[in-house]
Amino acid sequence: MTDAVDVEYTGVRDLRGPLLFVEGVSGVGWDEFATIVLDSGERRHGLVLEVDRDLAVVQVLEDTAGMNRTGTRVAFSGAPLRIPVGTGWLGRVCNGRGEPTDGGPPVLGGSYAEVGGAPINPVRREPPNEAVLTGVGAVDVLTTLVRGQKLPVFSAAGLPHLELAVQIAAQAACGGEPFAVVFAGMGLTHADTGFVREGLAARSAARELVLLLNTADDPVIERLLTPRLALTVAEHLAFTEGRHVLVVMTDMTAYAEALREVSAARGEIPARRAYPGYLYSDLASLYERCGRIRGRPGSVTILPVLTMPAGDITHPVPDLTGYITEGQIVLTAEAQAAGTYPPVDPLASLSRLMRKGTGVGRTRADHPAVAAQLIAALARSRQVRELADLIGRSALSPTDLRHLDLEDAFRHRFLAQGTDENRSLDDSLDRAWEVLLTLPRSQLGMLPADLLDAHAPPQDQEAR
Repeated sequence: MTDAVDVEYTGVRDLRGPLLFVEGVSGVGWDEFATIVLDSGERRHGLVLEVDRDLAVVQVLEDTAGMNRTGTRVAFSGAPLRIPVGTGWLGRVCNGRGEPTDGGPPVLGGSYAEVGGAPINPVRREPPNEAVLTGVGAVDVLTTLVRGQKLPVFSAAGLPHLELAVQIAAQAACGGEPFAVVFAGMGLTHADTGFVREGLAARSAARELVLLLNTADDPVIERLLTPRLALTVAEHLAFTEGRHVLVVMTDMTAYAEALREVSAARGEIPARRAYPGYLYSDLASLYERCGRIRGRPGSVTILPVLTMPAGDITHPVPDLTGYITEGQIVLTAEAQAAGTYPPVDPLASLSRLMRKGTGVGRTRADHPAVAAQLIAALARSRQVRELADLIGRSALSPTDLRHLDLEDAFRHRFLAQGTDENRSLDDSLDRAWEVLLTLPRSQLGMLPADLLDAHAPPQDQEAR
């Protein structure tokens, strides 16, 4: 972080939560980086949130605990917060402010970049058209992640969203092209932090990973900085170094709650569920930093993970996230109760860019048709299951019973996967075919005849 110090101000009017109010300032701008020196000589850092005439509101990154109004000096750098960027971040483990926690030296880079960043100019955006394979069959086949996409994971308390996020971060790849993962954890417990570091140790040792971990007992203001640091590092690795970068951010609900806490400390008028009225634009300022830029190598793909309080998908955080992003992967307690991992609900999940990144020359020629047919068959299976609950299984037709068999086969043969199992796309698609062939050919109308002829067993062909 830059620490340029010129004029120091001592007129601290108030300390409120993570906020420091300094009066008598001049020439200070919004988002400016500040250095705060306590009377003990301790140095802290902050960002300017607001300037009103000669009063500046500074959010202190290390919190205001132990500070007092007298003896505190504040100096403004005249520029926004900037961090070194480059490949020096790869293989490093840092806290939410970018300070190393792996025992190594400070991260160095050949250049500096502003943490605030900016969304990609729509005129310069390159349409996403290639897949990022995660090694998780349910994601790769049914909700394919495409380079440059923002695809959130909607979960709830008690579901294994952190396990899924770590598995995807450990296994994701881009067909042998230069690849890196930036993992930003927010509000994690120390046990979760240890789990993340252990699960991603191999990728970190291979210098393909950047870890930024903010724990629940870290200053709340740090939680707002963590995803911005992650995206700043990712943008340089992608658009300057030419890598395809996957940014995993968990948990965005913890981020939004930190934003709400700071907003309350500033005395802002609350909006829905006491979140600030600018929650939508704040989330968009993060999510819209992903994509591909015409004429530049690399891409930034974002996989934000968020927990829905009480499983409520209409809660402001998942609701607003859904407006900004291009689909969602939904985890459900029902699938979790059945002992299935990952507990993905395929009918509630969607990747709006999937068609752009699958098919001939991208994944496999039969991929789009198989995915569409499997979703349609599962939708019919769910209807049949609800019907069976009303009239009893014995009243169902033979075809309906085959749909119930398909639902069981999908859960056990296709969806169920080990937390460390890296399943190839070919294996996942072959399993999808096995599930689909549970049904008679008459129920597979979305699959071309030549594909059915190639995959149906001989006895099934003779039965026709």
